[in-house]
Amino acid sequence: MIDSKYKRRLIKATVVFWLLLLYIVAALIWWYISLEAQNKQIYNIRLSQATLEYKLSKNTAAFETERHQATDSYLRGRVKYTGEGAVFLGLILIGAFFVYRSIRKQIRMQLQQQNFMMAVTHELKTPIAVAKLNLETLLKYELEAEKQHKLMNTTLDETKRLDFLTNNILVSSQLENEKKRLNREELDFSSLVQDRVSAFRSRYSARIFEEVIEPDADISGDPLLLQLLINNLLENAVKYSDKENPISITLAKKHGAVIMKVADQGIGIPENEKKMIFKKFYRIGNEPTRKKQGTGLGLYICALIAAEHRANIIVKANKPKGSIFEVNFKV
Repeated sequence: MIDSKYKRRLIKATVVFWLLLLYIVAALIWWYISLEAQNKQIYNIRLSQATLEYKLSKNTAAFETERHQATDSYLRGRVKYTGEGAVFLGLILIGAFFVYRSIRKQIRMQLQQQNFMMAVTHELKTPIAVAKLNLETLLKYELEAEKQHKLMNTTLDETKRLDFLTNNILVSSQLENEKKRLNREELDFSSLVQDRVSAFRSRYSARIFEEVIEPDADISGDPLLLQLLINNLLENAVKYSDKENPISITLAKKHGAVIMKVADQGIGIPENEKKMIFKKFYRIGNEPTRKKQGTGLGLYICALIAAEHRANIIVKANKPKGSIFEVNFKV
């Protein structure tokens, strides 16, 4: 529905744009033709006048001088109008290119924002609905301790999911507007990564997490932002890979850098979209047919956090399938 609406808007904007451009180019051509006709008319008038004066005076030298001057003036006018027309046409085409690209970008951004709002609405409603239902069940029925414990754990997981989503939205806004001040400190990144892996292993007990974490990998940074970076990469790996496939996390010190890698064996990322996935609201695939939920903020936030820590984040293909996200911190 949204994609078809986007296509209609894009087609409408494209048609209007090309009609206006054709009108402007046609007006420019008409302007050139009119000036050229006027220039030709002036030339003919001067030539006729010189011919008439020659018939009366029989002064050949004066006639040739006037004829040469008229011809020279006519040629200069033609060069002038042609040059001005070419410059105007070039400026119009360059301006049209940037306007058209801006229109497409704006419409695409509006589509992404609409998709983001739909995704956020769904992502917010689901944990709220689950938590509400669980709490109502606990209040309404006298359940066994084991069932109560299970419902409370489920509710806690959903509130964590809600907290994760709201943190993503708030942090992305703060980093974009440069309102987020980094609480930079020297920290043991190895312990932070290990802590996050343990938390995800507890949260997703059915998943396989394999870690190779080199100890004492110290970096300078904001612990909360770095925790959010790790969470988003792990969440992304969980979301886009099957339950039976392991997720591996490695952390190593190498050549004056601390390198963290999160690898999955999921669906992978097409080569032409690897640079796009770090853009705001961007999500792989077509919105109506996309099965995985998400807001398009996770990897965008990872890129922002990495930039704030003067780190590089890239994605590589995993063999035989899947993706590897690599974050390189310079120390």
